[in-house]
Amino acid sequence: MTRLLRLLAILLCLLPAPLLAQDRGALLIADEVLIEGGGTLIATGNVEAVYDGQRLKARRITYDKAADRLGIEGPITLFDGNYTTILADAGQLDRDMQNGILTGARIVMDDQLQLAANQINRTEGRYSQLYKAAVTSCQVCTDGGTPLWQIRARRVIHDAETQQLYLDGAQFRIGTVPVAYFPRLRLPDPTVTRASGFLTPSFYNSSLLGTGIKVPYFIRIGDDKDLTLTPYYTDKTRTLEFRYRQAFASGGIEFEGAFSRDDLVRRDDRAYIFGRGVFALRDEYVLRFHIEAVKDDAYLVDYGYSDKDRLDSEISVERVRRDEWRRAALTYYHSLRPGEDSAVMPTSVANFDYEKRYFPTRIGGELRLAAEAHSHYRWSSELTDTDPTDADRFSDGRDVTRLMTSADWRRTWTVLGGLRATTQAGVAVDHIRVNDAGTTSRSLLSAATPNAALTLRYPLAKTTSRGATHLIEPMMQLAWVGGKTRNIVNDESTRTEFDEGNLLSLSRFAAADRRERGISASYGLSWTRFAPGGLRSTLAVGQITRDRTQREATGAQSFSPSSGLRGTTSDLLIAGQIATQNGLTLTARGLLDGAFDPTKAEARASWRNAVLDLGATYIWLPSDAQEERFSTASEWALDGSYRISRHWTGDAEWRYNAASDRSVRAGLGVTYTNECVEVSLSASRRFTSSTILEPSTDISLTVGLRGFSARAVDKSYVRECKK
Repeated sequence: MTRLLRLLAILLCLLPAPLLAQDRGALLIADEVLIEGGGTLIATGNVEAVYDGQRLKARRITYDKAADRLGIEGPITLFDGNYTTILADAGQLDRDMQNGILTGARIVMDDQLQLAANQINRTEGRYSQLYKAAVTSCQVCTDGGTPLWQIRARRVIHDAETQQLYLDGAQFRIGTVPVAYFPRLRLPDPTVTRASGFLTPSFYNSSLLGTGIKVPYFIRIGDDKDLTLTPYYTDKTRTLEFRYRQAFASGGIEFEGAFSRDDLVRRDDRAYIFGRGVFALRDEYVLRFHIEAVKDDAYLVDYGYSDKDRLDSEISVERVRRDEWRRAALTYYHSLRPGEDSAVMPTSVANFDYEKRYFPTRIGGELRLAAEAHSHYRWSSELTDTDPTDADRFSDGRDVTRLMTSADWRRTWTVLGGLRATTQAGVAVDHIRVNDAGTTSRSLLSAATPNAALTLRYPLAKTTSRGATHLIEPMMQLAWVGGKTRNIVNDESTRTEFDEGNLLSLSRFAAADRRERGISASYGLSWTRFAPGGLRSTLAVGQITRDRTQREATGAQSFSPSSGLRGTTSDLLIAGQIATQNGLTLTARGLLDGAFDPTKAEARASWRNAVLDLGATYIWLPSDAQEERFSTASEWALDGSYRISRHWTGDAEWRYNAASDRSVRAGLGVTYTNECVEVSLSASRRFTSSTILEPSTDISLTVGLRGFSARAVDKSYVRECKK
């Protein structure tokens, strides 16, 4: 402290009076300070000077008051207070450390990019001019080894304000071998996240599209918008990909797509566009939209843009509050599946949903009021005979409009030492109109459906002597739903899933155009175990029994054979999960019929830690003509990545159709990463074929230089110098 006070006093004596007010942030610390004649200050030994956020460390600093300059002897370290550190052997700077010359210098930006030069000239604290410079983001060790890559330049100028590097006579080298020359070159420094220029190129080889290269070019239109153009050229295709993004004060939009001319189809032009956006409106409303459109059905798969076989475009407005939900949406569907005609699908769909909760004080509990309006439209208007011998006809172009309002009241009591009893009662009013219904369905229907239910839950908890907590909850629901099944065509509830989420629901149909009727009893049991070490296990079982089979007005059963809900007694639902503290998770769900044979089954296993991310999925579905599945589906899917070593990471994927005993897709890739380069090599094979698709093999190679705008955040890839 004595030394510090003495140095501060010396500084105050040396600095002119008019400058004292400007230099309140100046500080000098050293082992020894001398003042020679003429007002020259000499600081030696662990010298550190701080001024206006800048910090200078050196072995010796000489301040010439008359010339108002600092003479510095190194090793020198100058930190600008932001992201740049300068290392030098010697130098001369003005008192503000804004202008001067540093020799034997090296600039380190954001602990990533290094610029070495014989001399650095600093001007206005903004420009750093380097002569005979070398630029690299690779680890440079003291043994003098050549970096993996570097850019040699006659002159480099770094503009700290615009955060750009300007290079004259630049030569790109891999090791010591020159591979490219640029008379002029501009690069962003590591702190820039959005700057116009070329991005990392990729090399591709495809059995369909040939061999070619993608070279993205990023255009920074402004602080709020940008455009990326990616030419993709091979001997079989000329493609231009694009991505446009724009941010607004209340939201943002993003569009991506491509235009192609190739030798795969006779038509000259192929294109697609995907877009999405979200905006915050007044009164807490949120506007969302997404667009999916393609010019021909095989384009997305041929180029690997998407595996979707049904596209949907939608615009919606929604508001969610604690006791209220409102949503209005318009959706358009387009099928890419071979043999599926979009004209006979409900391609144009409109939905409006409203739900409000009240908590009446007189009767207690919760009152829910809901309203739903739905309409879907088919472009076709053809009538088809179901049987040439009779007069029954149905329409491929039927259009449906449905209105629903409902009121439900529910209240929960805790009785008998922890038993949770919930009563509910309500009524729903449906109005359905079908245009072009044919003769197999009514065209107009209005009906009221009352309902009532009692749900009992008895949660039991116990903690063992080893600290494990068990939670067991038996549950049962007795329900009644009135009304009769009406002769209305089934357009919305064609797929039904039975799981632990809807075990205690009054209706398990996907939409309100169908409702379960009669008396039913749902019962089940859930068990959860929490171990002190982080192990968590869950198991749920459940089943439903009814007084009647759910049937259509024609007599056919409403639920599909594979739904697990046919007959008066449903299949037995079993679902469970095990999650360990080391990242392993096992999840399985299945339905068992009366003979304990599986009706449906699915399982997922995943293991994630610092070096491994592995997942495996299996699904089994029997054939079900009612769900338009005419053969058994049995499929495995594997995906994962493994960090083989410090710099190498491998990844793989595989989809296998066990029912047909053939692979669907397979892929393999390897990535090498260090502090200055990332190289990815991948190969994939699609085995499926159809009338519009054929099997294909794709190979890609991407080489990216790290240290510029592609920031190396993960320091674990940085190589170490030999000791």
